[in-house]
Amino acid sequence: MVVTTTATTDKPTVSIPAGRVLILLDGSRLSLAALEAAAEIASARNAEVLGIFVEELNLLRTAGYGFAREVGGSSGLARPLEATVLQARMQALAEQARRSLQHAMARRGLVQTLKLCRGRVAEEVLNLMQPEDLVVLGRVGWSGIPGTRLGSTARALLRQAPGDVLLWAEPRPRRQNRVVVLLNHDQGANHRALRVGAELARRSNQPLSVLLRTSPEDDPSVAEDMLTFLQREGLAARVRRIPVASAGAAVRAMQEEGAAQLVVSRTCSLFADQGAEVLLSELNLPITVTP
Repeated sequence: MVVTTTATTDKPTVSIPAGRVLILLDGSRLSLAALEAAAEIASARNAEVLGIFVEELNLLRTAGYGFAREVGGSSGLARPLEATVLQARMQALAEQARRSLQHAMARRGLVQTLKLCRGRVAEEVLNLMQPEDLVVLGRVGWSGIPGTRLGSTARALLRQAPGDVLLWAEPRPRRQNRVVVLLNHDQGANHRALRVGAELARRSNQPLSVLLRTSPEDDPSVAEDMLTFLQREGLAARVRRIPVASAGAAVRAMQEEGAAQLVVSRTCSLFADQGAEVLLSELNLPITVTP
């Protein structure tokens, strides 16, 4: 079942909590792309920006062992992993992160701070994050190849973050043009995901699709209520009921919708049976997970 509205308005009414935008920086190309995405979001929200650079404690400890080796990314040659060399490398990456953050935010007139931490990356981010915040990160430990696994930091943040988490990916140039929100039927956390999806659709000037995973006995008025909310927001949108099935079926439905961005609530049952791993491995697009 598909319920559709095509109303539009020039008056944005979506209310997103006034929190900070946190960006996790590690010096990689993808984290710099995520930085630009975070800057655009912060500019639209007029939000404070906190950059986070973490010196990974376990890696530093590993460098203290004489048998530790690192393998060159281009040469494939193994060489000793020396603590002094690793520390110097991390300091250089931290300085690069500081310059990149300052440059990206100065162009937009945004307030920004860089927090340097030492510890386990996910723990440090969780200690800094508040429920109203959004954290943006590239797919740490992610190759972008279908079938690969999500990095441990991203998995921990998806499971535990008190606020929204945006996993940034550079979408392939295809005929993707919709923001898609994936929800379970009648979940209390759906409203936050729906508001985030509406904000994304408005900011990117894209239509919005809501995929509502339902059983035949579920009340159809839930889909109608969602449509009413979107109509009040003046968005070009549709609500589509899909059966509660496998993660693969949900992925196919998103591909049919031409998803360019995805919003999914953590309460979605896909996360309960490790379906999220399948979901993420099949898609190459920015994904926002709400609590």
